[in-house]
Amino acid sequence: MMSRIYITDTTLRDGSHSVSHQYTLKDVERIAGALEEAGVDIVELGHGDGLTGSTINYGFAPYDDFEYIKAGASVLNKSKLAVLLLPGIGTVNDLKKAKECGAKVVRVATHITEADISEQHIKAAKDMGFFTVGFLMMAHGAPKEKLLEQALLMESYGADVVYVTDSAGALLPNEVYERVKLLKDNLKVPIGHHAHNNLGVAVANSLAAIDAGATYIDGSLIGLGAGAGNTPTEMLVAVLKKMNIETNADLYKTIDAGDDVLIPIIKEKGKELPRFTSDSLIIGYAGVYSSFMLHARNAAEKFGVDVRDILVELGRRKAVGGQEDWIIEVAYELSKAK
Repeated sequence: MMSRIYITDTTLRDGSHSVSHQYTLKDVERIAGALEEAGVDIVELGHGDGLTGSTINYGFAPYDDFEYIKAGASVLNKSKLAVLLLPGIGTVNDLKKAKECGAKVVRVATHITEADISEQHIKAAKDMGFFTVGFLMMAHGAPKEKLLEQALLMESYGADVVYVTDSAGALLPNEVYERVKLLKDNLKVPIGHHAHNNLGVAVANSLAAIDAGATYIDGSLIGLGAGAGNTPTEMLVAVLKKMNIETNADLYKTIDAGDDVLIPIIKEKGKELPRFTSDSLIIGYAGVYSSFMLHARNAAEKFGVDVRDILVELGRRKAVGGQEDWIIEVAYELSKAK
């Protein structure tokens, strides 16, 4: 018999990218309240790029994260409120303030090769009484042995759970299984998985993670999220119910949270519902962040090359956020090769 699965819904954090970070406090209360009613275990909220991510670099939100946390905390009693922290954007002081505002869970996120920069944040979060998650992003971007090495670091700092995070939607089910199984066999703490749907396999990847021993799985209502979106929470709950895997979520109420609460909010803002596009497909195929697309398009036009070739080469070079200068370099080199 499989273990109980704990569901974290990221509609109000990763889904924030899909609405240009323009959730109102009322939106947060309505969506978080619906997720609480549905029995979702953890509700993550805040700017898409984590605590204090509201900047000119990442896009401004109408409210700061602490106002959002207070709004979410006002309607959550059973569900735990989570925030995301990227070291270098969020700080230990931001964590303290988040705790005061009602956050109970923090997910400390680093690139797959940079777990060492999470040490002070994970240790501080544990000292503050947070349920603390180590969140290893771009999990496709290094060999699985490196992933294990970095996961063991996060566990040693005190993480209660360590995640295999497929930030670019680049992994296939067998690759998810291998990574999760390796961590499950070598760590003492539970393992989690966060999938993106760029290649259309987010639900399959979530199931592969569960099959390998993961007990914490992410989703978002209607799949709302960066790129092609995340594992749809409603679909995840439905599949788990059909497989007789235990969760705390109510299927009908989860569906209602998406249909009756989130979709009207998305339409009010004039935004599109998540869907497959050729852009999201090539992002997943190349294994790069969706934020690269606009810069790559501009470079492709300037140098007269195919934007897909730029993205695939960036993926081959394992480019991550902060290395956008490579885009021009790659476009120039491709133009010379022509």
